Amino acid sequence: AGRFFYQRLVEFMASGPMWAYILAHENAIPLWRSLMGPTKVFRARNSMPDSIRGAYGLTDTRNTTHGSDSPASASREIAFFFPEFNEQLWYQQDEPRLRSGQVYYNAKERVHCVFRDEETELA
Repeated sequence: AGRFFYQRLVEFMASGPMWAYILAHENAIPLWRSLMGPTKVFRARNSMPDSIRGAYGLTDTRNTTHGSDSPASASREIAFFFPEFNEQLWYQQDEPRLRSGQVYYNAKERVHCVFRDEETELA
């Protein structure tokens, strides 16, 4: 709020459906930011035309995608979009299982899930 582009950005964000995801990877922030490409669409089109913003961005406030710029921002944004998600609990319980490969893709929910002890016994 208070920035010159705020109203245009809010209008664009509210103009249609959106999907929010929590990406889990050791280098999730820099990898995702690389896939998105530069914030400035003109720069993205010229320097990284195959990036998401280079291919689909319309303007600098309508650049199709967002990614946290730091772990602190990611934690704040995760709490906003997923209030039921407990990040600390995830790091304690699920993250070690993710690292060991105990995950599966739930196509119906369109998410990767971590096998629980009772699920691995059934599999």
